[in-house]
Amino acid sequence: MSDRIEKFHYDELNPDRLDKYLVSCLPEFSRARVQGLILDGFVTVNGVTAKKAGQILEDGFDIEVRIPPPVPSGLIPEDIPLDIVYENDDLIVVNKPAGMVVHPAAGHYSGTLVNAVLGYDPDMEGIGGEERPGLVHRLDKETSGLIILAKNERAHNWLQDQFRLRKVEKTYLALVDGKPPTPSGRVEAPIGRDPSHRKKMAIVQPGKGREAVSEYKTIEAFKHHTLLEFHPHTGRTHQIRLHCQFLGCPIVGDSVYGKHTPTLTIDRHFLHAFRLKIILPGEEQPHTFEAELPEELKLVLEEVKRHG
Repeated sequence: MSDRIEKFHYDELNPDRLDKYLVSCLPEFSRARVQGLILDGFVTVNGVTAKKAGQILEDGFDIEVRIPPPVPSGLIPEDIPLDIVYENDDLIVVNKPAGMVVHPAAGHYSGTLVNAVLGYDPDMEGIGGEERPGLVHRLDKETSGLIILAKNERAHNWLQDQFRLRKVEKTYLALVDGKPPTPSGRVEAPIGRDPSHRKKMAIVQPGKGREAVSEYKTIEAFKHHTLLEFHPHTGRTHQIRLHCQFLGCPIVGDSVYGKHTPTLTIDRHFLHAFRLKIILPGEEQPHTFEAELPEELKLVLEEVKRHG
């Protein structure tokens, strides 16, 4: 695959930054991506390689951008069934099962959601200069439910902005041991690396970690358990699991942040990404997607209801 060449002629009366101008010319690219092309020597101004993203353009300048093909990521497409909730030319919404890792990492080089998505659509456009589907958020391995992936760079930038600006409404269902201090409430407890266990996260002192905010409400209360609906306003690693621990009602089956021995018959934690409300690229009104509880969680809930 050969490089793509784009040529532009700057004919504005007012000077402008090179990176800012190119973002307006190449709307499918983020500013960071454009800056990367400039710093890597892929942009010339009047035939001279641009040295910095902040170079000032003046009336009459000619700009050429050479866009290299996506760098192979080494990811292998795999024929793994996907539960696709929604799909259009820009994105797909998938109902991820528990046990599936989202992206390859140490110890999980195959069988991931990304491998499955590439197997489903090998022609998905390179995102951020790399040949892989465009992840904009993640779910833990044992968390089931909705996850959205971009098919092209324009959609990826749009969706990233929706998440970054907190315009996405995410709803999770969690069955917890015990009950929270109040039937509904708001948790503001920052999250950082656990200093004693570097592979775990922890609630930390203000200023030591990153802001983490969640709201919750009780859906149904039982004798020893409570079904909660969670709305995370931030997207920190293990946020809902840690906030449940912080409230004194850890998620059922969470052996990392809860009871080491599950109080119910379950081989995963009871956390499900139930609903996503988001404005899709090029649209004005939000779409709402839902994924009902998987069968294994329905069975656990039935067990709780039988025993009160």
